[in-house]
Amino acid sequence: MDNIISFSGKVKYSITLDPGVWIFDDRRIDLNSYFDSAQQKKDELEEYTKTISKHWDREIMEGAIYPPTLKTEKKYEKEKVLTGTFGIPFKPFLQNAEPEKNASTLIIVCEEGEMRVPLKEAEELILGFSKNGKPLIEDGPVYVYFGDGRNKETPIKKVKAFKVD
Repeated sequence: MDNIISFSGKVKYSITLDPGVWIFDDRRIDLNSYFDSAQQKKDELEEYTKTISKHWDREIMEGAIYPPTLKTEKKYEKEKVLTGTFGIPFKPFLQNAEPEKNASTLIIVCEEGEMRVPLKEAEELILGFSKNGKPLIEDGPVYVYFGDGRNKETPIKKVKAFKVD
């Protein structure tokens, strides 16, 4: 139960977060390259269209069978998951909790104390949940990174809960 993080406060739904299952989530991002590359706001529809288009092109060119390249891509993905450093955007969790209209601040509760972040800035947070393929057991269960990467070297650690105020 040490890995479960509560999300409460001025929200319509109090939720719990389990970082142990995020490795299987398609929203996970590679933290080794996330802050280094120039971040662009991606249009989800455009991204979906490009993915489907790429798949369609592959089926036209190679047929609807699974060519050997797909097997090697799956092997590479598995290797990446077992050795990568990953995070997940905080915004979907914040949206699912549905903060009340008068809420303005996210409180990050840590072992050392609390940190307050405006809700608009909280939407851009990234929750790191693995480092080199391993869960963050010693000083986790998550690290909190600001979306602009200003604390990528010294993330907020030992997070116990999130409260909306």
